[in-house]
Amino acid sequence: MSTPSPICSGSALGLLVRQVRDAMRARWERELRQAGHDLNFSQFLAIKKLADGVANVTELARMAELSPGAMTRLLDRLEERGLVMRVADPGDRRALRICLTEAGRGIARDIAQCGERVRDIALQGLDEAQRAQFIGLLEQVRDNLSPPEN
Repeated sequence: MSTPSPICSGSALGLLVRQVRDAMRARWERELRQAGHDLNFSQFLAIKKLADGVANVTELARMAELSPGAMTRLLDRLEERGLVMRVADPGDRRALRICLTEAGRGIARDIAQCGERVRDIALQGLDEAQRAQFIGLLEQVRDNLSPPEN
C-alpha cells in the first residue's frame, strides 16, 4: 500500500471534489436563471436525459440521485408546466414512460447551451490538451473508485 501524498489527503480530496460539484450545480442554476428558465439542477438533469429519448421514473431518479417519490414530484411540476408528459409503456401496461413535449424539447435545446457555457467557464484557462488530460484523469479516478463488475 502506498503512502498518501502530502499534497492532498483522502478527506481533502473528497471535500475538493464535492466543492467542485456544488460549484458546478450552483453555476448551472445561475446560468438557467439568466437564460430565463425557472429550473433547478435536478429538473435540468431530467430534461437533459429526456432530450435523448424516453425514460421511466426509476431511470430518471437514479440519474438525478433522487428517490423515485421525489422524482415523481419533480415530474409533476414539469408536467404542470407542459414540459413533459407521461405515456403508457407499450411493453408493460403498469408502467409509464416519460417524454418531452414540444415545449420541453425547445427548452432542452436552450439549456444544452447553458451547460456548454458552464463547461467553458469551468475549464477556462486550460488549453485543449490540458482539458483532455483533466477529463482523462477524472475518468481514471472515477474508474478507480467504481466497484469492479463481476
